[in-house]
Amino acid sequence: MPAEQFFATCPRGLEAVLATELAALSASSIKAVDGGVQFAGALTTGYAANLHSRVASRVLWRVGGARYRTDQDIYTATHTVDWPKLFTVERTLRVNVSAIKAPVKSLDFITLRIKDAICDGFRTHRTSGGKRPSIDTHAPDVRVHAFLTAADLTLYLDLSGEPLFKRGYRKEAGEAPLRENLAAGMLALSGWTPDVPLLDPMCGSGTILCEAVQIATNRAPGIGRAFGFEKLANYDAPAWEALRNTAYGAENNLIKTITYGSDLRGDALALTRANLDELDLLHKVVLKQANVFEMPAPTAAGIIVTNPPYGVRLEDRDQLAAFYPKLGDALKQRFSGWTAYILSSDMALARRIGLAASKRTPLFNGALECRLFEYKLVAGSMRKVKPEVAPG
Repeated sequence: MPAEQFFATCPRGLEAVLATELAALSASSIKAVDGGVQFAGALTTGYAANLHSRVASRVLWRVGGARYRTDQDIYTATHTVDWPKLFTVERTLRVNVSAIKAPVKSLDFITLRIKDAICDGFRTHRTSGGKRPSIDTHAPDVRVHAFLTAADLTLYLDLSGEPLFKRGYRKEAGEAPLRENLAAGMLALSGWTPDVPLLDPMCGSGTILCEAVQIATNRAPGIGRAFGFEKLANYDAPAWEALRNTAYGAENNLIKTITYGSDLRGDALALTRANLDELDLLHKVVLKQANVFEMPAPTAAGIIVTNPPYGVRLEDRDQLAAFYPKLGDALKQRFSGWTAYILSSDMALARRIGLAASKRTPLFNGALECRLFEYKLVAGSMRKVKPEVAPG
């Protein structure tokens, strides 16, 4: 049988990390592009990507497509797909359309044309009794994604349902929440492995720590949630159960990790404890209320991965402007021998840290453009003579 074609979306900047994940799942024809990764495999490869990928946002299954010039071409190509073979008329539906350089006047109009084409296909199908699926834009059973370029339409069924960064463990997010798949991506970009001490000294609601202990215990990120593919007509329940059972068997909660978290605010630590407790992994992290400017390093060397306050969370620019130089001083004085990975969406503030970044990786937290700065904290060599003026 020919392989199915898929596209997994992810935060921009994490495409290479996602490609590596998919290769480990035996996907084929892997090609990273801006915003995601194309790949091929059996339908169960799509199931496995939903279950195991830590950085994907959605996994989409290609079900149709064509060249187009007019909206009628788009309608015809969509109507050609045998939608009643893919899901039943009782399932609720949502259509999402995105485009790059598409010569269409209105994406809303194209969305309506695609909905009409799908519904008309059901009305005329022998199994539907003249019925059409109902539209539900909030919690649909089935999501159809259409992507338009200047000349091509591609149609996908969403195998994920809710975005994959919604793992299900985060009961409280606090202010300016970090998406789970971005946190996992930051850990991957840092090169952290569970045998290396890890610290998040400004842990907020603990997303980075929650992702780290799941990595350490080899817990599949999708193990505790439902997926869109379970609503499709070709859903292979035995194959999915086999994948989940294998994932359960591969988990190792006996692994010892060297993971630390702290925050100045007691309410933030309470959120971290609640989220780790929801995962039943609270015992894997040493938590302490502490000021990052004053706390000592918990070990002689290790990796810091953190998402400190920046404009979204602190309104007072003067307070922020004072924060970053103090953070740079604390890292230099107290964490010699460590490597720090710091996420910031404000390049002007990040430059005030006063340390020479050895790497800057562009990332997106939702729509918010950020940089992940790498600082190798070697005593006596990190302080910059002049303010950094390199572009972010």
